[in-house]
Amino acid sequence: MIVRERFRLSPMTREFHPSRLDVDAFAETAATVSGEDPLASYPRLQAELAAPAPGSTVHWKATGACRGGSAGGTVPWLHLSAGARVPLVCQRCLGPVDVDLQIDRWFRFAEDEAIAAAEDEASEEDVLVSSRDFDLRALVEDELLMEIPITPRHEVCPEPTRFSAEDPDFNGEEGARPNPFAVLGTLRPRKPE
Repeated sequence: MIVRERFRLSPMTREFHPSRLDVDAFAETAATVSGEDPLASYPRLQAELAAPAPGSTVHWKATGACRGGSAGGTVPWLHLSAGARVPLVCQRCLGPVDVDLQIDRWFRFAEDEAIAAAEDEASEEDVLVSSRDFDLRALVEDELLMEIPITPRHEVCPEPTRFSAEDPDFNGEEGARPNPFAVLGTLRPRKPE
């Protein structure tokens, strides 16, 4: 299967690729990149689906920004919005239910893993590690996965939900079965009279 990448860049002189995003340069130029990918290009998200969704797409948009940091310099930020409509398993009727997943978040970037871990604990926003080859699509997939509800369900299920299992043949066959202990009675030696 051939997957064609479709994404649009802001009218900047520098081109940014979402699979190898230079976070610092992206933020410094306040660039924007957006795209529409087939859902099939997000394998972890696709694994959560109730049924294949061949025509479904993931829409996303990212914008870079530099903001003042606590040490006086500027810090790279990324605003990410994304959405997808995915078929999940309804936890009431066990049928497929279409769920809209939407994200709209800001991410702050730190120089290395240790700083990111320390700052992430103390801050309200998500702190990630800055990179010259940051995978924006992996971030989109991570965020959409976290938006999947714990118990997806229809507002009103298309078919009434059955809360008990009943098999009419089960009760009818019960009387026709031989008693397994009746065979034991034939194995006993008979007492002479």
